[in-house]
Amino acid sequence: MSSPLVARTAHRTLDVDGVRVFYRESLPERADAPVLLLLHGFPSASHQFRRLIDVLGTRYRLIAPDYPGFGHTEAPADFTYSFDRLADITEGFIQRLGLTRFVTYVFDFGAPIGFRLAERHPEWIAGLVVQNGNAYTEGLSDGARDFIALRPGTPGAEDTIRDLLTLPGTRGQYETGVTDPELIAPDGWTLDQHFLDLPGRKEAQVALAFDYHSNVERYGEWQAWLRKHTPPTLITWGVNDPFFPRPGAQAYLRDLPDAELHLLDTGHFALEEHLSQIAPLIADFLDRVWS
Repeated sequence: MSSPLVARTAHRTLDVDGVRVFYRESLPERADAPVLLLLHGFPSASHQFRRLIDVLGTRYRLIAPDYPGFGHTEAPADFTYSFDRLADITEGFIQRLGLTRFVTYVFDFGAPIGFRLAERHPEWIAGLVVQNGNAYTEGLSDGARDFIALRPGTPGAEDTIRDLLTLPGTRGQYETGVTDPELIAPDGWTLDQHFLDLPGRKEAQVALAFDYHSNVERYGEWQAWLRKHTPPTLITWGVNDPFFPRPGAQAYLRDLPDAELHLLDTGHFALEEHLSQIAPLIADFLDRVWS
């Protein structure tokens, strides 16, 4: 019997410290298939990986959780939104699943969460796939630096953040920098905006935006971790990203000179336009790393 062209995917929830974590998991044909943990970005959720899961999930176990404040995950009203807390919940999620070794895909917000996990559990990390997940100051555009500098109480700061949480702001993150907007399905930004408009979600995003400086302050620690542990690394980067431009990708080579780097002529959500290029790179990387 020939293998199916599209993966079977389960959609489940796990309770982690009072948070009902929603996640997608492919059901590969092999029980011992390589594991890829997919850590999504802002303002999206696990649905940003749905096509990648379809393409690779027959051969690999792909697991994509939604963080608190994103997607279908449900957090209590008194949840404190910070990157440390998102990492805490993701750490608990991994432990509840019983994962002990996996390759981590870090994208956008997934990078600060993923690197926190790597610091806490270096033994978990079999390799890294980095897609517009920044860990270097030169990887911040001027606009990103201005945004990160916003602080609570500064006149106009919260309004600036909330402007990004509107439909034009969400759509712009998908379309800015792409070579052909007709290749970008509207489903991603439409679903993102649905979740952003749920009660309490914009407040969660404002809190995370004000906390983003905590990630930049830890860049040096994460770079030291990379130099110490030298994980096998695949970098696929949309060079027209308005937040994290090309130098952020190239900077990884200082600490990981053996990393595999692919620069793509697209924007922030590189998978939307270049899935056909990125998916085979990931498959080849997983086969090499896992063996």
